[in-house]
Amino acid sequence: MLIFLAERLAYLATPKTGSTAVEMALRPRADIVFARGRKHVTAQRYQARVRPFLKETFSVSPESVAVMREPVDQLRSWYRYRMREAKHGAPQSTRGLSFDEFISAVISDDPPEFARVGSQFAFLTNGKGRLVADHVFAWEDQPQFLAFMSTRLDSLVTPEQRNVSPDIPAPLDQATEAKLRSARAAEFVLYQQLLDAGGLLRRGKDRPAL
Repeated sequence: MLIFLAERLAYLATPKTGSTAVEMALRPRADIVFARGRKHVTAQRYQARVRPFLKETFSVSPESVAVMREPVDQLRSWYRYRMREAKHGAPQSTRGLSFDEFISAVISDDPPEFARVGSQFAFLTNGKGRLVADHVFAWEDQPQFLAFMSTRLDSLVTPEQRNVSPDIPAPLDQATEAKLRSARAAEFVLYQQLLDAGGLLRRGKDRPAL
């Protein structure tokens, strides 16, 4: 997470949405940087804990902005990322597993270590369907997101690719995808609402009805 006090903006790093590239591009401009284990502060935690602190300490209440990726594609990125050589032999490694097996593990009642990846729905909402992030952009519409960031920061934002997952084939069986869509129905509904809104949802203005 990056905090820009003068611009009253907080960038929330949704996992597997190009957040490392954005962080590297904007880190020199940020007043406060949450890195490593604190990088992926959720919208709810920001709203409940960080935003009040910023208000009390700096007399500013930065709006939060985040990105959401198509759910299957986001999980495919997790699968490929955890197949990297650096993860070989670690409990988080997905080597030797098909994407179907990975998805089945993700939606199981007790996911093993390699399948504990959280969800974008939990990251962006209060867990019951109410959007908590102030601005949520579709990952697939990079120009709109980058134009927003460039305008708010009064500087052209042009991230370079970072932390790219290996380009490994990861087909998904229709039956497994159907189970995923059922298990994470709320996330797919939220993403569809994001697309229907033109790639941008705003808290309190384009409120999802889940």
